[in-house]
Amino acid sequence: MPECSSSPSRLLLQALGEFNRGCWFECHETLEELWVGEQGELRDFYQGILQIAVALHHWRNGNFGGAVSLLEGGARYLRRVSGVCQRIDVAALIAESDKVRETLGQLGRERMSELPAELIPRLRLTDTSLT
Repeated sequence: MPECSSSPSRLLLQALGEFNRGCWFECHETLEELWVGEQGELRDFYQGILQIAVALHHWRNGNFGGAVSLLEGGARYLRRVSGVCQRIDVAALIAESDKVRETLGQLGRERMSELPAELIPRLRLTDTSLT
């Protein structure tokens, strides 16, 4: 059974690529395959990334409430997880997601499309020599 100290699976790497290309709905679908049937820390890990992906999908589609709510929920799940899980930099993803949520709060519903592109979170693999 995989755990946070495991290497990322083929499906997690696929989800990483989808997330970073802005294919957030597809990332959600891929992560759902990993999330179903999982438990404990890995379940929270997959669900946190999944919710952040859906939040970004909602943001792109103009759903302010859905974006803000799921950014908050996704980060809440990830706060239960190690700072690095399956080589993904969870701590950085939490910080980036919180920044997007705060910025969206400042912009408000009417200006949410003005979110700077450089604030969009990315999934980053950590250097294995550091873990």
